[in-house]
Amino acid sequence: MTPPRRRIAIAVATLTLAGLTTACGAIGNAVDCNKVGSEVTTIMTDFNGSMSKVATDPKALETAGDEAAAKVKELAKGYDGELAAALDDLATGLDGIKIDAKDPSATLDSVQKMQGFITKIESACK
Repeated sequence: MTPPRRRIAIAVATLTLAGLTTACGAIGNAVDCNKVGSEVTTIMTDFNGSMSKVATDPKALETAGDEAAAKVKELAKGYDGELAAALDDLATGLDGIKIDAKDPSATLDSVQKMQGFITKIESACK
């Protein structure tokens, strides 16, 4: 993997998994939020697993982002309010990840925005 791709892969893995394992602890939303946290963690783990393909196929990140976005959008349909909006934001962020060989830092910026989306999900669950 080239250094920019390695940084992107590490950033995705770190940012997406960091907050979700303990997110969503409020009593009123505990069941829904624990389910959302678990499902989003699974989706993002699958997304992170695709990072091994990025070294040989840079477009694999875009494809993985599109697939993960579709799964998150489907998940969001089961919720309403702030939680649904937070999930939709995550889906939009995943869908917006594009590889630009001329500007790898733009891709890294897109990936780093994932933490903000994760934080929104966590906040919706409080």
